[in-house]
Amino acid sequence: MDAGLSSLRSDAVGAMRTALVSAENLQLSLRTGLSQEEQALTQTKRSPKEIHESGNEDLKEMLESNKESLKLEAMKRVVGLIAKGKNASELFPAVVKNVASKNIELKKLVYVYLVRYAEEQQDLALLSISTFQRALKDPNQFIRASALRVLSSIRVPIIVPIMMLAIKESAADLSPYVRKTSAHAIQKLYSLDPDQKEQLIEVIEKLLKDKSTLVAGSVVMAFEEVCPDRIDLIHKNYRKLCNLLVDVEEWGQVVIISMLTRYARTQFTSPWKDVRHSVNNEKAFYDSDSEEKKDETEAKPYIMDPDHRLLLRNTKPLLQSRNTAVVMSVAQLYWHLAPKHEVSIVTKSLVRLLRSHREVQYIVLQNIATMSIQRKGMFEPYMKSFYVRSTDATHIKTLKLEILTNLANEANISTILREFQTYVKSQDKAFAAATIQAIGRCATNISEVTDTCLNGLVLLLSNRDETVVAESVVVIKKLLQTQPTQHSEIIKHMAKLFDNITVPMARASILWLMGEYCERVPKIAPDVLRKMAKTFTAEEDIVKLQTVNLAAKLYLTNSKQTKLLTQYILNLGKYDQSYDIRDRTRFIRQLIVPNEKSGALNKYARRILLAPKPAPVLQSAFKDRDRYQLGTLSHSLNTKASGYQELSDWPEVAPDQSVRNVEVIEPIKEWAPIVGKAKKTKSDEKFYSDDEEEKEEEGSESSGSDDSSSSSSSSEGLMLFSGSESEEESSEESEKTSSDSGQSSSGSEKSSSESDSEQKKKKKTKKAPQKKSKPTAADSDSDENGNGPVAQASSSSAESSSGSESDSEDDSNSDSVTPQKKKSDAKSKPKVEVKSKKEVSLLDLDDFSPAPTNAPKSSVISSSLLSDLEGLSLSNVSSTMQLTTPSFCPVKTYELLHHMTGKGLSAKYHFPRQPCLYQPSMVSVQVILTNGSDHCLEEIHIGDRSPGSLSIHCFNTIERLEQEASVTVSMGIDFSDSTQAANFQLCTKENQFSVSIQPAVGELLMPSSLNEQDFCKEQGKLLGMNETSATITMATANSSSQAINKHVLSVANVGVVSSSHNNFHRFAGRTVSSSALVLVSLELKESSTALLTINTDKSVMASMLLRDLKQALAQA
Repeated sequence: MDAGLSSLRSDAVGAMRTALVSAENLQLSLRTGLSQEEQALTQTKRSPKEIHESGNEDLKEMLESNKESLKLEAMKRVVGLIAKGKNASELFPAVVKNVASKNIELKKLVYVYLVRYAEEQQDLALLSISTFQRALKDPNQFIRASALRVLSSIRVPIIVPIMMLAIKESAADLSPYVRKTSAHAIQKLYSLDPDQKEQLIEVIEKLLKDKSTLVAGSVVMAFEEVCPDRIDLIHKNYRKLCNLLVDVEEWGQVVIISMLTRYARTQFTSPWKDVRHSVNNEKAFYDSDSEEKKDETEAKPYIMDPDHRLLLRNTKPLLQSRNTAVVMSVAQLYWHLAPKHEVSIVTKSLVRLLRSHREVQYIVLQNIATMSIQRKGMFEPYMKSFYVRSTDATHIKTLKLEILTNLANEANISTILREFQTYVKSQDKAFAAATIQAIGRCATNISEVTDTCLNGLVLLLSNRDETVVAESVVVIKKLLQTQPTQHSEIIKHMAKLFDNITVPMARASILWLMGEYCERVPKIAPDVLRKMAKTFTAEEDIVKLQTVNLAAKLYLTNSKQTKLLTQYILNLGKYDQSYDIRDRTRFIRQLIVPNEKSGALNKYARRILLAPKPAPVLQSAFKDRDRYQLGTLSHSLNTKASGYQELSDWPEVAPDQSVRNVEVIEPIKEWAPIVGKAKKTKSDEKFYSDDEEEKEEEGSESSGSDDSSSSSSSSEGLMLFSGSESEEESSEESEKTSSDSGQSSSGSEKSSSESDSEQKKKKKTKKAPQKKSKPTAADSDSDENGNGPVAQASSSSAESSSGSESDSEDDSNSDSVTPQKKKSDAKSKPKVEVKSKKEVSLLDLDDFSPAPTNAPKSSVISSSLLSDLEGLSLSNVSSTMQLTTPSFCPVKTYELLHHMTGKGLSAKYHFPRQPCLYQPSMVSVQVILTNGSDHCLEEIHIGDRSPGSLSIHCFNTIERLEQEASVTVSMGIDFSDSTQAANFQLCTKENQFSVSIQPAVGELLMPSSLNEQDFCKEQGKLLGMNETSATITMATANSSSQAINKHVLSVANVGVVSSSHNNFHRFAGRTVSSSALVLVSLELKESSTALLTINTDKSVMASMLLRDLKQALAQA
């Protein structure tokens, strides 16, 4: 044992000796003491305050040391503390000593600290004010800007003159970053001393002329804070701000757009005026003097100001911004400033924002809710984007529900009600209650579905959830007020459920209904009053009030049965704890019970209590929010917030637009030869007029980035030649351009009008060549101020490079091109217009692509919805054969009226394959009306029809259809199970057009649900003359079950019957008019042949359907 211990000891000694030798070789020494970290671990715990103080002491020592590296490290830690929200104000004296350091990095960090704490430690900051003043002349722009930032953060009135001097000097600084900081300092100085307003306005006026994009946003923010009413300062800078807008930083864009929106509302006339655009503005060559006078007296058509158009055109690319605030700003600008037919371009951008965070969604949905009340058509194609998701918060769900209710119309109500049916089952009780209110609004707005909604709400009364039942009762009460005579059964049903309902508002609503319509339920109302007398003292105040009202009304109408009950309830109310109920009881007693004191008022008790009440109007909560500017805090809160500036009304007469013209400096000598060339080349007329180019710009967003870039690059070489046009002529042309572009937003190319406009322009130049004023060639100045054609060309090339459409000015600068080149352009141009190159942008997302015009829009409630929501099966249908929801398949659209024949009015129709809302025997037809003319169409309606016995449910008269606008309307036609065409007249206020709807035989059917056994049973009843069959040769691609179903459903609106055999395919349907059963069976044979059999007592329809199905299945 001892020998073992001695050997271990000797090994340990040897290892220690080896370690010491190694340490000596490496020049190391072994520590005998503990490190600071080890000591800290062995010491007792200190409080956080002690640790913080000891840490601050260490930082103070580091800041007061002589080593720059230690100071820099200390400042980094201090700024880190500030970033974490820790208080570092104790270090102010130590930090401020380093403000004069020569180390740039250290000085920057010191200024960051001082900006944060200068306001709190004003006395100490004042001691270093001379250092800040010296730093304002530092060669480093960041130091100069930081010094000004610190100086403006010292909120002491005594240094106002020093701050004013510093701001004025910095406003003239060579660095745009320093000038930007001076713009920020203006707002701080104004809040400190408002008396400096006049001097600050001078600085703002100077900074507004700045050409740097870095400064623009900040100075406009200062303008909005200091002098938002000084519109005159913006006049000269308006065009420059419009052209700089794309390149300004994002938050600057928001401020500038907001300011320009207010400016435009004061300087331009309303583009929403009800004026007809004249087709031909120029007089014919042979017009007489009398005709000239007549033309002068006529009202002038609206012509958009070129500056108004410039603002709309330059803000449009910003709809693709990644910043949601910028997109929202552009959307509100278009809403408040653009012609009504151009506003819809913002729709896709707003829908894109719904992918963002829920805070962004909330604001965007609030604005969409306001917009959707006035312009339903804008958001209808994107209705699916507003469907509620399970992950949405309650406030998001409620807003989406609001929008869906606003978008509801005859065409989509069945889809929306199906969504609502799912929402009612939601676990979120507040959302379920809001859904029931939405159903009530749909029922009042769309009279065709009122009964269906009412029956569905009655079914909800048996729901287990109290909230759903209570809300249903409240909504039913409002709906019954619209037509109470027809619904006494519903009132009786609600009375039976009264004992099970506990929510006070619901109980009060039922009592009100009983009292209001007590004469229609004379036996039930007194019994309800008897039950209420028992529980009166335990009820809520609102229920007690309605009980007193019910007692009074029954006393007047049925006093024999209810006299004693009424007196008992009035006595209970007389001693109630609530003074409201005591007062109501005294009032009712004096009113209905005759005595000496009541006087003459008793005679009118019946007229007072049983007076007919107007039905309540269920309307959107966002109806009145349009009085606030979209995107503002006031709009979001629905109340005027402090600092909100209201948009002014459009002026009746536009102010003088020359105030926005910037004086152009006279050209210097060396430019003279170029001016001469410009004069010479201008004699050649452009091949394409501005009218066409503007139409092309507005019409197709994808005008080809390659073409636009090439045209802009070619125009760079010709800029000097195109800048010598007179302002008078360019303004005339731009007025025409803007008016034309305002008229054509849908982009339909009109070759005849284009050629006319070319001829007019040529005549104009030939007649009046003397119009040109002295040419000016100071194109650089014109470019900077945004005044001349060059600026327009540069802005347009910038737009085309950023992915937006190419502007009309791109081609206007290529006037010196030879006639031969123009001819070749003439040939290639139409091709570009017809088939343009598709751009890829953020807005072109598959998820947001609107439904095509021929997409199925359900115009009525589907039968499944009827069965779910109403609980009623359709008449004349057995339990084994229920009508089913039609399968979705591509819907074919047919032309009803060509726009040439209809003088601008075009119409297309399709069969949505839904039960007709107006009459079960009618086929539902949806018609899309489009106004392609250059003026509004009024009073569009259905006129005479042929044959006379034809039963058509016409759509309501469309009072007004704006130019380039479309509207979808629903019709019902009873074809009597015949493919005979329905002929009728489509009329406007001025014209009548004969049109015809020819149904395919498959569209006269509705799908029916059968199982295989019932199918075979019904097929056995329809043999012999009721059976039509043929052997067909099928295409090899159509042999699969999926392909067969697809082709059969594309031809006929039938339901698929499940089959136990792979080679048998069965389909069932019924004729819409007579409900005759139609059975289709397909038995697959060898070598791509099949036996197609149709069983129905409509033999003519069977043969026509057989022909169509044979043709569909045979083609590949």
